[in-house]
Amino acid sequence: MSTEQSTTQATIPAGQSGQAAPMDAETLDFLRQVFNLVREGGSERLAGLIEKGMPVNFRNEKGDSLLMLASYHGHIDTVRVLLQAGADPNVANDQGQTPLAGVAYKGFMEIAALLIDNGAAIDGNSPDGKTPLMLASMFNRVDMLHLLIEHGASVDAVDSRGMTAHSLAATMGAHDTLAALEALAPPAQ
Repeated sequence: MSTEQSTTQATIPAGQSGQAAPMDAETLDFLRQVFNLVREGGSERLAGLIEKGMPVNFRNEKGDSLLMLASYHGHIDTVRVLLQAGADPNVANDQGQTPLAGVAYKGFMEIAALLIDNGAAIDGNSPDGKTPLMLASMFNRVDMLHLLIEHGASVDAVDSRGMTAHSLAATMGAHDTLAALEALAPPAQ
């Protein structure tokens, strides 16, 4: 998962001509500040901007939404502010990763629960078919694995290479999640 800071390149949505107009330097600078604020967890200042009418589903040049960045960087208060303002928990970035996938990878339990409570697709998968449960399995996140399963995540989902959470955990040497998955249903022989 890569959600690192980089230059924001944004455009104004297409008008009647159907072409997006480039944003002026002042607007781009403002958006860079907003993305940095979210990365740093500036929930109070962000709430003020939202109250003034700032949309909450902005995306940067990698397709990362404000919610994706706040989630990935572990800022639960910022995540809460964005969700309360209507941020969509299922907006995937350009790699097809959702905020729930990001926190499954990072292990942020409280944020995962908050995203799920606000409608995050439990089995939402990336273009390669990996689900949040698969990511939790690969990176040995046992508590995350249990949280996702408790909310209906499919243990039997298969990615584009035919790999399951079990086989991915085994491949990655994630012994704890492998044991947890085997305790649920031993692999077929």
